[in-house]
Amino acid sequence: VELAVMRGNRDFLLGDDFARRSGARLIADPTVLSLPNWQFVLAHGDHLCTDDTDYQAFRAQVRAPAWRDVFLGKPLRERQAIASALRRQSEQAKREKRQHAQYTMDVNAAATDDFLRDHGYATFIHGHTHRPARHQWLHAGQLRQRWVVRDWRSEGGGYVQVTPSGVQAGCWPVTTLPD
Repeated sequence: VELAVMRGNRDFLLGDDFARRSGARLIADPTVLSLPNWQFVLAHGDHLCTDDTDYQAFRAQVRAPAWRDVFLGKPLRERQAIASALRRQSEQAKREKRQHAQYTMDVNAAATDDFLRDHGYATFIHGHTHRPARHQWLHAGQLRQRWVVRDWRSEGGGYVQVTPSGVQAGCWPVTTLPD
């Protein structure tokens, strides 16, 4: 089975060594998936959460080559401790945002329309917000669709399957591993 991996906000540092060891192919964000009768754009989606200005500032910081080089130059234990602290801060920030302004944690509608228009796409598949749904709307006379993939922690993880006959969302069954 061919495995393609698009990096997200928790695994953006995956690189060539990961790809070589796992046999996966790293794909760009965004990536276009073309079928004979339809074209989709796949993206992590976090770059379109423009209302969440705190997250966008963090995203810009940790994706800067200088920050990455300094971070990767640290010993593994220190990097793990930093990542754990950042995860805790992220979870706390999400809890606070849910209490005050839910909309900031979703893609911005205007930014999404601009992204799709600028790239000539009609169908967008993304994660990041992990609010599984299929959104449909008209923009400039064109029907647009946005499919949101469930996260890997809920109900066994989610997927969106694209076949020549259409698109459908689903989730893998929850399984428990033996001790």
